[in-house]
Amino acid sequence: MPAARTPTRRTDAAPVGYTLTLDRLRHRYVVQMKLTPITDVQRVSLPVWIPGSYLVREFARHLSGLRAQQGRAECEVTQLDKSTWDIACQPGRPLTIEYTVYARDNSVRAAWLDSHRGFFNGTSVLLRAHGHEGAPHEVTVRPPADAPDWQLATAMPTVRSDKRGFGTYRAADYDEAVDHPFELGAFWSGQFKAAGVPHRLVVAGAPAAFDGERLLRAARKICETAIAFWHGKARPPHRQYVFMLNVVDDGYGGLEHRASTALICGRRDLPRHGAPAEAARVGEGYVTLLGLISHEYFHTWNVKRMRPAEFARYDYTQENYTRLLWFFEGFTSYYDDLLLRRAGLIDDAGYLKLLTTTANQVLQAPGRQAQSVAQASFDAWTRYYRPDENTPNSTISYYSKGALVALCLDLTLREAGRGTLDDVMRSLWQRTRGGPLTEADVAAVLTDQAGRSFATELTAWVHGTEDLPLKDLLEAQGVQVLQEPSQVAQTLGLRVTESGGTVTLKVVLDGGAAAAAGMAAGDEWLGVEPVTEARQGRRAAAASTSQATQTAAGWRLTRLEDLPLYAGRARRVLALVARDKRLLRLPLELPTGATTWRLVRPAGADTQGWPAR
Repeated sequence: MPAARTPTRRTDAAPVGYTLTLDRLRHRYVVQMKLTPITDVQRVSLPVWIPGSYLVREFARHLSGLRAQQGRAECEVTQLDKSTWDIACQPGRPLTIEYTVYARDNSVRAAWLDSHRGFFNGTSVLLRAHGHEGAPHEVTVRPPADAPDWQLATAMPTVRSDKRGFGTYRAADYDEAVDHPFELGAFWSGQFKAAGVPHRLVVAGAPAAFDGERLLRAARKICETAIAFWHGKARPPHRQYVFMLNVVDDGYGGLEHRASTALICGRRDLPRHGAPAEAARVGEGYVTLLGLISHEYFHTWNVKRMRPAEFARYDYTQENYTRLLWFFEGFTSYYDDLLLRRAGLIDDAGYLKLLTTTANQVLQAPGRQAQSVAQASFDAWTRYYRPDENTPNSTISYYSKGALVALCLDLTLREAGRGTLDDVMRSLWQRTRGGPLTEADVAAVLTDQAGRSFATELTAWVHGTEDLPLKDLLEAQGVQVLQEPSQVAQTLGLRVTESGGTVTLKVVLDGGAAAAAGMAAGDEWLGVEPVTEARQGRRAAAASTSQATQTAAGWRLTRLEDLPLYAGRARRVLALVARDKRLLRLPLELPTGATTWRLVRPAGADTQGWPAR
């Protein structure tokens, strides 16, 4: 089949229009697309990925029934590949294209529709008309006749709409059209202004105890803090902003857009009426939700506007590679929690607790010594979004390690009295004019800020695999790095799941005791048998039969944390595991002295302003 041609952007073409009708019970969006072709063959295609989520997702697999006509005459449609079609037509005459999209992906990345809620990203629903990408695009969503309580929310500029939000919206071009998700349903809605800019929060699926006003107040503090970070007292680049929060039983995630974000959280993470006012007292879930809001809002600047030079123009037909996700995702991950502290939503202790988690995630991943964070950025398409049992051994998260690289740069600048990473970020915004950025830009601004080259640090921290100098830099800020005993799983080099009294190995970390014993992902750890001196033949021959029988006793293992209980003083056990229904006895040495980090700052320690400012 012929390859799709590189599209030519046009700014003089007539508008491209889409009208969406909701078939809620069959989970389908029925789409009618109208445009005026400029050649005798109109090519259309659906993106294979969505910016911000670096995996080819093949959205076209949910598109069906594509047909086209001009007036009453049917047009011949030829499919060229998995997501591209050519339509034979007459130039200058209006062309109507109809198709349906099945929508049952309840994530932030695609499209969803049922009797209770609707949501879609344009990359899943709106065909791209080649040659018309630069023309204005209008999206009309018809209100469902059988759901008078449904509303519509989007940040796309309004042409006309009813009081519930259903109507026609207009984007300057195709890129903008697919960068404005739509939320539909009987959702909770609240509004506030930050730096004079209207912000809206819509929440779908919230339970009765949800304290919406409290979440609004917290979101406002986050937005005001982020805007002040980038612009001081000036206005931000967006004229309005919409948070779309989908509440489910158990879930977490977000996807940024230029003037909105789609979020998912668990119901138990929401603030509740009557709960303590301080975020730190209502559970980690709520703090995690606030961090997610902070993260995606920071992306309004750092990736949606200031973005990798490779993303200056998106290619929707294939992977778009960059080695800079450590900066755009990692630095955003550094600032998401830091801005919670500066907004007064958590205190220093709460912030250091979050930072402890990030540090341990990196230090406990053998993959940090196998792959640089720059290479991890490039491999996102095949590794980060396709994790398996070997992922922690072969790669490192550009989110977590990227955040620690940002921390190290920030603390290095502060220790030298050469400003902060905040200054670097704002200088980068000015240098790129809020546009495409390269690693050379980062290096140049760091040099200007510090009065010296950061080439050595960038080579080692970003392109190398040696551990970062976290401990020394943190202690210079008055932060103590305490070494505390690890949990059993980390001591053994394991990640497990426990369900129904069964311990199942999910990950076996390289270099750990479990790996040395021959354990493998997928094993069911059924029992444990301590190996004592008597059983190893090193006890006195006079040991009684009753003693020998007692030391040979085995135990059913239903929780990994019970292993020390059953092992007692033994430093070696036999692990009884089931692998493909075969029972194996594996000799396991029990390590001692394994530790994990805990970060604390003693009262009265010199903070030098960090992390509060």
